[in-house]
Amino acid sequence: MGCQTLLLTINADAIGQMSCNPAIGGLAKGHLAREIDALGGEMGKATDMTGLQFRMLNKKKGPAVWAPRAQCDKKAYQFRMKWVCESEQNLDVKQGQSAKILHKHGLAFGIETTLEVQFIGTTIIITTGTFLRGLMHIGANQQSGGRSGDAAAMSLSGSLKDVGIELGRLKTGTPPRLLRRSIDFSKMETQGGDEPAPYFTFWKTDLFHMEQSHVPAPVMNLSGGKYPPGSIVDRINGQLPCHVTFTTQRTAELIRANLHKSPMYSGMIEGIGPRYCPSIEDKIVKFAEKDRHQLFLEPEGIGTDEFYVNGFSTSLPFDVQVDLVRTIIGCENAEILRPAYAVEYDFAFPTQLYPTLETKVCANLFLAGQINGTSGYEEAASQGLMAGINAARKVKNLAPIVLRRNQAYIGVLIDDLVTKGTVEPYRMFTSRAEYRLLLRQDNADLRLSQLGFEIGLLPSRNHILFQAKELAIKSEIVRLHSSYYEGSLLAKILSRPEVNYSQMPECLDSLSDEVVQQVEIAIKYAGYVQRQEVDVARAKNLEDKNIPATFDFTSVPSLRLEARQKFAKIRPATIGQAARISGVSPADISILMVWLKRWVSAKSEVEAASHDSCKADIVDY
Repeated sequence: MGCQTLLLTINADAIGQMSCNPAIGGLAKGHLAREIDALGGEMGKATDMTGLQFRMLNKKKGPAVWAPRAQCDKKAYQFRMKWVCESEQNLDVKQGQSAKILHKHGLAFGIETTLEVQFIGTTIIITTGTFLRGLMHIGANQQSGGRSGDAAAMSLSGSLKDVGIELGRLKTGTPPRLLRRSIDFSKMETQGGDEPAPYFTFWKTDLFHMEQSHVPAPVMNLSGGKYPPGSIVDRINGQLPCHVTFTTQRTAELIRANLHKSPMYSGMIEGIGPRYCPSIEDKIVKFAEKDRHQLFLEPEGIGTDEFYVNGFSTSLPFDVQVDLVRTIIGCENAEILRPAYAVEYDFAFPTQLYPTLETKVCANLFLAGQINGTSGYEEAASQGLMAGINAARKVKNLAPIVLRRNQAYIGVLIDDLVTKGTVEPYRMFTSRAEYRLLLRQDNADLRLSQLGFEIGLLPSRNHILFQAKELAIKSEIVRLHSSYYEGSLLAKILSRPEVNYSQMPECLDSLSDEVVQQVEIAIKYAGYVQRQEVDVARAKNLEDKNIPATFDFTSVPSLRLEARQKFAKIRPATIGQAARISGVSPADISILMVWLKRWVSAKSEVEAASHDSCKADIVDY
């Protein structure tokens, strides 16, 4: 966006490193990744360029919940992201650990490192991941670190508190990594990728491998078109397979016998863990009636024999982990390369942020990612993108960009955080979006690419492609609604559940698959879409009612104490946002609207009287 920017990181070799599973997308997370791409971000391209396996999840359900997921090459993804950062013209990458936020009179103006080097900037964005006073747990063993092998950031938490940010403590975990040759895949179900493989990026012409293959497994190009011998299992449909296996009764018995050794159950871990990505201990305790639990063994790359055991995160002691792993079907002789561990870290309660992700207590200071209580790469990337956009626009004295809940999953994510807050790691789901039929992963470009171009993120070459696609969709929908075949309207024929576009009379072969998909969805789901658009229009009335920044919520006498306190703390920007605050009732909103109307009216009268007084003074003079 034209701003001179510094990326300061503890270890420059770890830019883009995937601390947990090297996978992008999944349910709702795939929507976020495609929205980032539609706005001009890098995640989708990096995924397509380094993916090992691609799938579209939930295809048996409606298009609103379809979600792309890719298993990536861990190192290839990291190297590509590092190269992207290093080659960006206005971005300086420097290695250093932030220790202190420089601020004065409620205004942040720079960062000081542990080497006492100061960097001065107009806006500052803090994106600390799990590194704020990070503490790793393996049984009773505790080690300081943001992730295995990396140091924690120990000083920055104190500086955030000095600024006025209230911090809490969260916990997340990761499973063990196993050695491929020690796994018996013959006892497991093989899970291949989809063919043709779904893409994450809308801008396929930006991918260098397009001429060679439709399958987005470009890591082949990194190895001269061949995989390192002996490092991977056989490929399926040009992609690497994953494998499905299960725990056993012996797994549950071992966990119950060693539960007292788990730091999560012994009380050593204070932080709250992720509800939707529980440890294997949690699964055994909370779902005691289950005979077994499904696990996925997923490759970490083409140049490594490490396999990720998805669904088996734990913080039990290493010796217990070894025994536990060998109770998994097909892992009876498995060797652990890297042990599982839990990591505990500081986070900032996100209700301390404006919807722009700027902190309320300190101007020009933005927070993004896991520091705001989220989990996952996609949630962090979404926040980082929006914080970056708004920090840059603040430098340029431009109005901030706040995505609405009916505009993007990114809008839902940020609104949930700053309005409702969280006390546990927040994860995006399609169920969190009330307008999910409008917010599909397939139409993210139609929703956001024009905005991405206008704010300077999306290149003109991509915008031209977007405009051509948009025109093709609109033109074909118009044609189908105005053309007949044997007395039947073409749009009516296509609306039948059993008919797809290729079976249509007078269908156009020249249209791309993406255009055809949009045309089909628009016509088949027209009634549902229109109904949701009516809901959006109805809610827009509340979203358009702004609450002045100077409005004193404590002056509203009829409000319940809880509502008054929450309004004063969160300071909602609109009536719509106020209505979504936990614990606020419809009656509270009605009272607020009445008093807000009185307040605005009274203020107008005061301003009018002041204006008349000024006019009188001028006449007298």
